[in-house]
Amino acid sequence: MLSVAERGEVSDAEFVDCVRTSLPYAWEVVSSVMSDLKDGTEFADHEIPPPSEVERGQLLRALASDAIRGGLERHFGAKLAFQNCHRVAAFRFSAVGGERYQAFVSARGQLLNQSPELRNC
Repeated sequence: MLSVAERGEVSDAEFVDCVRTSLPYAWEVVSSVMSDLKDGTEFADHEIPPPSEVERGQLLRALASDAIRGGLERHFGAKLAFQNCHRVAAFRFSAVGGERYQAFVSARGQLLNQSPELRNC
């Protein structure tokens, strides 16, 4: 993939495939939350902590990178949101800016989602 990027632009399809193969746990979580976003549902989330720091690192890498997050959002057709190093949510683009989305991405939402077990995030 690096040699492709060195020669020019990388397509979304190539980039998303690279994410799928190089960050399998993150891909699994994002795929799962996106598939839970059923017709008419504006929100779905995944709250299960990763089994190890390796998997947590994959989520952090995928969701902290504008390029990766944007590629995943375009691929799946929904907005991703992230809390506490492991809580991943998907929102329909039409729900972005709505009450539920604003509550999830707010400082209050972050603080209310904290617990003693998650303070190391």
